[in-house]
Amino acid sequence: MITFELEDSAYIELNNLLKITGLVSSGGLAKALIADGLVTVDGQVELRKRCKIRAGQQVVFNDRQVTVV
Repeated sequence: MITFELEDSAYIELNNLLKITGLVSSGGLAKALIADGLVTVDGQVELRKRCKIRAGQQVVFNDRQVTVV
């Protein structure tokens, strides 16, 4: 499990979260994987590439979980 701290922001966009945490190598790849329905947010498939992820949410991709705090 990966923990990602928002620091001074209220949210992070889903595609950026995948890239920053190292789950994908590029933002373009993140967008493609999200569009293909391979990413879940709080247990639901998320198709919005720029979905705002806030503290307390969990993102799962490729059996790796990211908790946002």
